[in-house]
Amino acid sequence: MSSSKGRYYVRFGVYAASLTVVATLGVFVGAAMAIVGHRYDVDFVIARIFYYLGSRVLGITIDVEGEEHLETRPAVYMSNHQSILDILFVARTMPRQTSIMAKKSIQMTPLGPFMMLAGTIFIDRGNNARAVRSLEAAGEKMRRNRTSLWIYPEGTRNLSQQPELLSFKKGGFHLAIQAGIPIVPVISESYWHLYHKGHFEPGTAKIRVLPPIPTAGMTAADVPELINNVRNQMLEALRDISTHAPAEKRTDSRKDEAEKPSVLPSSQEYVSARDEKTPGPSAPPIPESEDTPSLGSHGAGRTPSVSSISSSSNGVRTASENGAETEEDEGMVLVGKPT
Repeated sequence: MSSSKGRYYVRFGVYAASLTVVATLGVFVGAAMAIVGHRYDVDFVIARIFYYLGSRVLGITIDVEGEEHLETRPAVYMSNHQSILDILFVARTMPRQTSIMAKKSIQMTPLGPFMMLAGTIFIDRGNNARAVRSLEAAGEKMRRNRTSLWIYPEGTRNLSQQPELLSFKKGGFHLAIQAGIPIVPVISESYWHLYHKGHFEPGTAKIRVLPPIPTAGMTAADVPELINNVRNQMLEALRDISTHAPAEKRTDSRKDEAEKPSVLPSSQEYVSARDEKTPGPSAPPIPESEDTPSLGSHGAGRTPSVSSISSSSNGVRTASENGAETEEDEGMVLVGKPT
């Protein structure tokens, strides 16, 4: 085993152990904060604790541009999704009063108590009407409590030397429009120089937070244009801050990007519960597999997996190296097994 490969396994083990420790601590912190009425700051507090610990043991520093935009509330925060190391990047930038979205079945796992204490929004993907009602309730709760939501619109991991984005899923955009709240893009640079299969080294990375993109007054008909606008801004920022990516690869990715659709095709149509009772326009589609981060969802009680699934430009999933995800995964799977 080479020294580089050995460092990879050792550092991955340290990373996983740090996640386990902080996730366990999160249960107790979450319970205490829920009692005193600060449940929507649980993810913020646990995130900062993990960044303080993880950045020091790994020697990874993350610089943030536009941090003032993280004060936008309520908002839907959308970030690019690369690998398991995203947890550290989320830990650096998780805003106050921000929750995550997860599939309802996770409530029955050991992670359920922590996530419920943190105000997680659970979606029942097995029942369409309930899922739509959950989204509508989530939007209303966000407006009423001035809480925000963090999602990964790509829906799966995409780790590459090239600064690129997969096609975006529609669910988060429909939710933002329904709630009439802005979208705040949070872009992590392509950090291939820090982490990829067989490589895990110390160093620095950048995050850029863009100004809020308003959705007030928009309707479902505006979703495709909104997706294009958000994705184009995120892609431009990603390419701009990814200074470690090879110049020729950045040029090639621009050429390839022109041929890719920015919206991942939806596989089925959804109707709301009230549409089942009375005629009317159908509700917007629920997220197909919107990825959402949670520091409490990694580490303890999970057997990491070997490969992940990426979205191609035509919406078909193809294997990649970063973890195991399927069309139904909700993004709680961010930890992969080193190979």
